[in-house]
Amino acid sequence: MSDTLKKSPEPDATIEDIVHIGQSMGRMRMITGRRLIARLAIAKVAPELELSHLDVLDAVMRAADQGEVTVGTIAEAMRIDPSRASRVVADMVGRNVLERAASQQDARRILVVVTPFGQRLLEELKAQKLAIIKDIVGDWSTEEAAAFAGLFDKFMTGFERVFDMRDKNLPHAPSPSK
Repeated sequence: MSDTLKKSPEPDATIEDIVHIGQSMGRMRMITGRRLIARLAIAKVAPELELSHLDVLDAVMRAADQGEVTVGTIAEAMRIDPSRASRVVADMVGRNVLERAASQQDARRILVVVTPFGQRLLEELKAQKLAIIKDIVGDWSTEEAAAFAGLFDKFMTGFERVFDMRDKNLPHAPSPSK
């Protein structure tokens, strides 16, 4: 057993439960790593787009909840170099997924916003995701689905909290040399 598990205070969950969760997370990573939902949405709405375009679109939408979105905001959210973010945003502007706009608070700032076509792509992605989840839980009772939704959200909130704490202590990845 690793030192991490030995040093942790005894959790309410048993070690067997924790191992089972870890194994299930590994299976989920393998499935989500293939990006099947995103690939379905791209194929249906915009076959010329790449998965990285959806990642940027997702970053824009998440950052928009916090306020104005710039290329720097996108780079930070995706943990990529600002010049790489700028190139991807420029490509997406050319494809009419994103557009640039002047900030209403500071006209010197250039914002990144989702176009109606980009919004349609997001809606299709969401529809694909919900259809797949509905198919997965189709034979679950209402109680099972509600319990899983609450527990999965609780798990992800804890995961984000632990990851954020540990991520702040990690050194930044070096930028690739050109």
